Amino acid sequence: MNMRVEDFIIVTEVDHGPAFVEQIFQRRYKQTAPDFPHHIVAFWRRDDGAFVPLCYAHFSNAGEILLGGGACTDDRVLRRLSAAQRDALRTVGGVYQHTLDYAVKHFAPRYDAIFGYCGDGLAERVDLAVGFSKTEHKHLLVYWTRELAPDRRAELLAQANVVGPF
Repeated sequence: MNMRVEDFIIVTEVDHGPAFVEQIFQRRYKQTAPDFPHHIVAFWRRDDGAFVPLCYAHFSNAGEILLGGGACTDDRVLRRLSAAQRDALRTVGGVYQHTLDYAVKHFAPRYDAIFGYCGDGLAERVDLAVGFSKTEHKHLLVYWTRELAPDRRAELLAQANVVGPF
């Protein structure tokens, strides 16, 4: 019987992100995890029932748009998963793709667009697989959550671009 990702990975928004992901974030970015909303965390449920943070993605509210950045995965925890669990994660594109897919579905009803700022080639491939699109601005990706007129899209794109790296 094939294992389902939902049997051992729980993805959810948490209120106090740093309490769960500070070590992962510090290890990846060498700085403190953001202490403001929104924090999406994928937890691995161990065989003993304990939940361990595995993947994190941060999103910032910017009015009508959401800005996503600061994603990271704890490869040390990933290596502790069983072979069957790793195989199951591969079927959904990996833990980051599974986490990001949850995030865009979770936030889509509230925002016209979700933007990502991505300078990592592997992360960009995952972002594109989830449904983000490249823009004319280097590193700036967009996930349109609904149909919008071209002028409205241009307006939101300009709002995200003026922020710079996020």
